[in-house]
Amino acid sequence: MIRWLLWLLAGVLLGGIVHLVAVLILPRTATQDAYSRLTPIAPVNAVASVPQPSPQSETMPFMDPAFATAVCRYDLTDGPIKLTVPVSPSYTSVSFYTRRGVSYYAINDRAAGRRLIELELMTSDQRANLPEDEEVTAADRLIVESPTSTGLIMVRALAAEPGLMPAVRASLSGTTCRQQPMPVAGD
Repeated sequence: MIRWLLWLLAGVLLGGIVHLVAVLILPRTATQDAYSRLTPIAPVNAVASVPQPSPQSETMPFMDPAFATAVCRYDLTDGPIKLTVPVSPSYTSVSFYTRRGVSYYAINDRAAGRRLIELELMTSDQRANLPEDEEVTAADRLIVESPTSTGLIMVRALAAEPGLMPAVRASLSGTTCRQQPMPVAGD
């Protein structure tokens, strides 16, 4: 009886180890992650509109058809990014993801408190090299530090009714994601 319990315990332990290893390795070996799926439609450091999902096709799994979506694939190796997002009438959110799909920052129109969400995205090293400017306070300038030099910025805007989707998509078309020159200390 004890022998069977030991075999059962060993089987459960081995199954748990195999499960844990699979869960940790599969995301790194997946070839159809979000970054790969969006590469054909989104140029680097520019905003592209993501096609609306339909029952036959969708760019990303589980996309909500009530939201218009735009994406910016960023690369911070040549300098920080300045992101500007006009706020739609209903709801607008901006989410930041690393190349591997790890979410590290999000903001919505309610938190921004303005009709325009403006921020700068940079690495920790780029932020450390920013010159100190006494006239520019933290409230005047929203800076987001990216843990990696490449990743995705997803902008989503809600169309409260299906008829409002063209207006919401037009609002998102004003989104910009541009490389900024690094300011030099002493300028």
